[in-house]
Amino acid sequence: MPLFGKTKGEQLTLNVEGMTCGHCVMHVTSALKKVKGVINADVDLNKKTAVVTYEPGAVTREQMVKAVVEAGYKAV
Repeated sequence: MPLFGKTKGEQLTLNVEGMTCGHCVMHVTSALKKVKGVINADVDLNKKTAVVTYEPGAVTREQMVKAVVEAGYKAV
């Protein structure tokens, strides 16, 4: 039986500024997951971080930061 959803990737933690509520978390999560090569995004409002799991070579850190910025937030 194939193990779907078990794709391995690397992780990158971005500090995200400007989030104030759960809606912001959903907005940042959605923006990151739309980036080709991003497997998952775990956004934490309290820590102000986004832990992104991605396929190495398929997406760059700059593309992930750009997605957060285009969603209206600042990523460091």
